[in-house]
Amino acid sequence: MPKILILYTGGTIGMLPSAQGYVPAAGFAQRLAERLGHQAASDLPTWDLIERERLIDSADLQPADWLGIAQELVRHWEAYDGFVVLHGTDTLAYTASALSFMLRGLDKPVILTGAQIPLCELRNDALDNLLTSLMIAGHYPVPEVCVCFHGQLLRGNRTVKRDSMALAAFASPNFPPLGEIGIQVRLREALLLAPGTPDFQLPTFDPEAVTLLPVYPGLSVRVLEALLDSDAVRALLLLSYGAGNPPAGHQALMQRLERASADGIVVVNLTQCLQGRVQQGAYATGAALNRIGVVPGADLTREAAFAKLHCLLGAGFGPVQVREQLPQPWCGECT
Repeated sequence: MPKILILYTGGTIGMLPSAQGYVPAAGFAQRLAERLGHQAASDLPTWDLIERERLIDSADLQPADWLGIAQELVRHWEAYDGFVVLHGTDTLAYTASALSFMLRGLDKPVILTGAQIPLCELRNDALDNLLTSLMIAGHYPVPEVCVCFHGQLLRGNRTVKRDSMALAAFASPNFPPLGEIGIQVRLREALLLAPGTPDFQLPTFDPEAVTLLPVYPGLSVRVLEALLDSDAVRALLLLSYGAGNPPAGHQALMQRLERASADGIVVVNLTQCLQGRVQQGAYATGAALNRIGVVPGADLTREAAFAKLHCLLGAGFGPVQVREQLPQPWCGECT
């Protein structure tokens, strides 16, 4: 019988009501056992559950939490056949992306899931998401970091949160689902990464190293100046229009971006669109970024680009190496 480790980090799935609203709560293993009952549990893979010492609402997530989660998984890697990470939905896609870059060459599943409605409520999606994740982790050959949510199995570093209210909270806009779980489990094995030899990279993160700037009509260069007013900033995600178009006619803004790039800050261009990719030379406005050394982010999600930059910088890569490595696919994160 496969043996699975469930790592509970917090999030809606295990929250309880309070006078201030839902809050993270310890004791999830007991609440889960009460919901399952002995008969139902006998049909599942064998599992253990560990609660992190600091349970969080995922809106409070810091890059250091990625390291803590990864360290916990690595510590138990040899003892289990698969892993399920219970996580809040708000930043789940960031964590899934970060884990995919820290835990490469996997030979067993790491499945992230959570809930829109906590387990404590009579009607919830928590139990189905957790049970499905357990079954996938225990019985299917999925050697990568995935998100399992509302009947879909998605590549972790291709996942985005698309809906704050629907149970189908997550999507993979630029890559097909790895699997669909309805009456039957349909796994698209041809899309899965090949099993490898685990290569665990556990960098130390500086939370201020990466920042983001969405472009919008009327964007002032003073906003960019404020974002870059710290020696800790080493990378900037520029969230531009459409196929990667900035306000190229805004000379002060473009000059400040050029100066940042020349000073060793890695500037990466991503589209604000949910679907599609950056084509930095398709329009003259986008081509202006090529001239000043901005890295086109292809079809990376914002979450994947943000996490990959943190992992590259945390591993000690310099600006030239980061610019080279960011567009290179490590584990299926970009095309």
